[in-house]
Amino acid sequence: MTTRTQIALKLALPLALLAATLTSLAQTGTAHSVPPGRPQGPCDIYAAAADPCVAAYSTTRALFASYNGPLYQILRQSDGKTLDIGVVEPVAAPWPDAGGYANAPAQDAFCANTYCWITTLFDQSPKHNDLVQAPRGHFSGPAMGGNNNLPIADAAPITVMGHKAYGVFITPGMGLRLNDAKGTAVDDQAEGQYWVINGRHFNSGCCFDFGNAEIDSADDGNGTMETTYFGDGTGWYHGPPPGPWVMTDQENNLVGCANPDGSKLCGELPNIPWRFVTAMAKGEPHHWTSLGGDAQKGGLSVMFDGPRINPSYDPMRKQGAILLGNGGDNSNGSQGTFYEGAMTAAGTFPADATDRLVQANVVAAKYDVQQLSLTPSSSTSNAPGLQTFSPGSAQDTTITFTNTSDTPAIDVRLSISVPDERWTSVVPETHSTSATPRGPVAPGASISATFKITSGTKAFNGDLVGRAQWKASTSRGRKLETSTFEKVRNVSPIKINEFRVGTGSPINPTNSFIELYNAGASQVDLSNWTLTEHAAQRAIFSTVMIPSGRKLAPHSFYLLGLSNSGLAVPAHNGDTSIYVRSTAGMQVGDTIGIDTGSSVETRRIVSLGKAAGAATTLWQPMPDGPIISVPAGSNNVPVANVTGFVVGEKIALGYGASFPYAANTIEHDEIATVTAIGKPGTAEAYIATDAPAGSTNIKVTSVAKLSVGDKIRLDIDSMGHGIESVTVAHIGTEATRTVLAATAGAGATNIKVRSVKGFAVGDKIVLGTPANLATATIATVGAPGPSGTGIDFTPALANAHVKDEDIISPGTGIDLAAPLKFNHAANLPFNDRGTGISFEPVTAFAHLSGEPVQPLGTGIMLDGPLTKDHAIDAVVLDAAVTTAGYQGTPAPDQRFGGPALSTTAGTMVLRDADGLVVDSLNYGLVVDPWAAEGYQANSGARRNGCRVNAPSAAGSGIGVSAGRFPDGADTDSNCTDFIVEPATSLAVAADAGAKTIKVLSVAGFAAGQVISIDTNAHLETIVIAAIGTAGSAGSGITLGAALKQAHAPAAQVSGNSSTPGARNHYDRGQR
Repeated sequence: MTTRTQIALKLALPLALLAATLTSLAQTGTAHSVPPGRPQGPCDIYAAAADPCVAAYSTTRALFASYNGPLYQILRQSDGKTLDIGVVEPVAAPWPDAGGYANAPAQDAFCANTYCWITTLFDQSPKHNDLVQAPRGHFSGPAMGGNNNLPIADAAPITVMGHKAYGVFITPGMGLRLNDAKGTAVDDQAEGQYWVINGRHFNSGCCFDFGNAEIDSADDGNGTMETTYFGDGTGWYHGPPPGPWVMTDQENNLVGCANPDGSKLCGELPNIPWRFVTAMAKGEPHHWTSLGGDAQKGGLSVMFDGPRINPSYDPMRKQGAILLGNGGDNSNGSQGTFYEGAMTAAGTFPADATDRLVQANVVAAKYDVQQLSLTPSSSTSNAPGLQTFSPGSAQDTTITFTNTSDTPAIDVRLSISVPDERWTSVVPETHSTSATPRGPVAPGASISATFKITSGTKAFNGDLVGRAQWKASTSRGRKLETSTFEKVRNVSPIKINEFRVGTGSPINPTNSFIELYNAGASQVDLSNWTLTEHAAQRAIFSTVMIPSGRKLAPHSFYLLGLSNSGLAVPAHNGDTSIYVRSTAGMQVGDTIGIDTGSSVETRRIVSLGKAAGAATTLWQPMPDGPIISVPAGSNNVPVANVTGFVVGEKIALGYGASFPYAANTIEHDEIATVTAIGKPGTAEAYIATDAPAGSTNIKVTSVAKLSVGDKIRLDIDSMGHGIESVTVAHIGTEATRTVLAATAGAGATNIKVRSVKGFAVGDKIVLGTPANLATATIATVGAPGPSGTGIDFTPALANAHVKDEDIISPGTGIDLAAPLKFNHAANLPFNDRGTGISFEPVTAFAHLSGEPVQPLGTGIMLDGPLTKDHAIDAVVLDAAVTTAGYQGTPAPDQRFGGPALSTTAGTMVLRDADGLVVDSLNYGLVVDPWAAEGYQANSGARRNGCRVNAPSAAGSGIGVSAGRFPDGADTDSNCTDFIVEPATSLAVAADAGAKTIKVLSVAGFAAGQVISIDTNAHLETIVIAAIGTAGSAGSGITLGAALKQAHAPAAQVSGNSSTPGARNHYDRGQR
């Protein structure tokens, strides 16, 4: 059969000749009637070499000459609508254009004045292996339910084929994936893959990968993935510093070489200097190769070509999922930018000649930097992605044009379009609204112009639009133009100025406040403004609303304090009990206030029960899924965890989200009563030994969550593999697995193992890899570790086995209701939804994987029914409580009932009464990328995006704050505008009179800084004279004066204390 790809290849030469002829005719003005042919793509080259693509992705261009489908899908924040971005078709007039590149103008129009996310990378191959939001794995992302964040659609503008396009910009916490792929390599099958990336955007976090990975998003052992990798991580194999390097990820090792002595420095691995990088990885039995090259010119260099690194990787045990931007176990601390990439079919190993042709095709696509950029003039090289004005204010904005063509650009004209007639844009000291630099702009050269932008008096969130017009010197005066965008806010100068999550002595993890500050010269009416706080992995249920009539004077503060408790779910008129976030410190007989302002109701506690427990999530299947929907009318949901749920108690079932999850919806709850508690769904369980077709029993690593009658999904759809659903007929014992802690030689009757848990005398064990398996019976079980007594067994080993090879005690496994239809390899994961939680009444709404399911506890019984309705997170205030919620002085201007601030990561967004964003921040992680402020592409070791450091992460859980310094300072950069106080603890006791203290950490402290030591009656402040080294044996911190009193070990040591409702006091060296 002749495929459409083969037809395209057969036509490639005549079409190319036709295109050349038409181009010639067009230049002489004699023909414009027939468009030029579409350019060949990398997957055409692979197909011609009998290495067909089974996955092909790009946001910049078609990878097949014949591909006319969508490249990617975007989701618009403002209304939740989506748009598929396709390929520009060839045209003959007014100028011949072969097309084949992404339709970026369609994205620009759709996303104008709002934000868009990339939801899907469409697979251009016939396999339709589309990449979507990466599900939670062994590591979880910041989106709801632990899914990874979606990329922002316009974060990586570039030029390809002479036209504007966008790449996929990955920050830590982002990623795309498909666990249920078709046609990819499994086990030791050969496969090739390539990608084109930004060589200047990387870090050392694990792991910026593209390629073949685990189908359960978990670490399933050495050799269970094989991807390309780019970055400067040094925890595994790596090249000479500083990096970055082109390597591969083969699970539990980033691999750049294979040294005979097992050392991990790859001395010949080059540092990569190129802006655009082509990287390739291909593997086959006993052998793998990685290559890299400049995607703008030249050929490829071999990074490594040789054997697998050790027998635990030979044979490989690949699983066939496809990932982009993360590690196989969903490690998501990585960053980078992707433009295109493809994977070849299982059983293929592209020849070096094919790789060279693919590289030549990439070079011919003419990747280049963006033609036009628009930035605040104060930060042209590290643009924050945002420029904030106050109404009627003026700032300088710079527009930069780069000639990415091969010929000079003539008569370049630069301008900036403003939102409406109330705004102005002029060249400083003139009335001109455009700038026309003199002379042509040479290829590769850049020119810039600065404009004074004066904002209008009306509040606004949206875009400034930069425009460039010019003539091409070789197109007989052909006029060209392009545009770019910069997000702007024109809002009152109210800032999220300082916040604290909790305090450490006395321990009060909810001693939280959020402080607003008026940085302007005029009073601002805060009536009906809202603050949304979004904890990582959580749904958004509520916002904090400032009551009508609240006004904030210039250079004044508005203090929000977390109440000691809040409503976990709404309470209604007539209710005699409420379900609450916390009961800490409350007692029967206490008087509590429910809600605030005119909505407050006062009641006495008659009975004090349990507070609401931690929410679990509706179960997420893998490899299928990644989302299931439990329909309305159901009385059972599968869950990830059943801890905290009790028959007869209430639960809250979250609903209202739509997949993919982008924090653009408000979640709601429906309430039910638990009638039965079953088993949670499986996670990270897999087949322990090979299961051949015809078997009626499989050995598995976990049986705890299985029940007779359960349906189990096995395997994926690929060469030599097939998907089937089996029914559990009988449950036996689960397999026990560990790995060798040290190499065992031939003839050995003892092995050193990482763990002995679950192994017993008399157990049969299987040791080694599929290429070198040994079976034995355990004689004695000793201590684990490379120096432990290990496990004795018989008979002796016939061959040597190296460190990290598997040891399996298979157990009796599970019996199946029918024989297996396919062979299933050891180490392939499976899933089982479990029996879940049953309840009544039936649901009124559909519920999706990842949405919260929360045990509500037994709550608080009141002395009388409520007479009003109260929303979720309404304040529940018990004035007698001193150990929970915001405590101390000054009293807050307003209390809020929740949600409690996350101790690790979250987002805050302040909006005015019209819903316009006034200020925003991310802390701990970039939880909501659209709300991030600051340059996100700083690269190198330990770089992880621009966000406020989590104030609770310092020291040993000591409560510190994060704040702007000086108050109201705002350069639209979370990572530079905010300071977090340093905090640590005493490593050993400090005597009165001592002038040196030993501390656990000296990070963030500096000579001349004022610090606080201890708390309450033992508190004293003192100036640092010198900084030494940390630890009980370190030189510690030298003080400017002797201590006045003794301090016990673990006493806290911190910078200037939090200042709620008052001016911030930070040391500039702490930034």
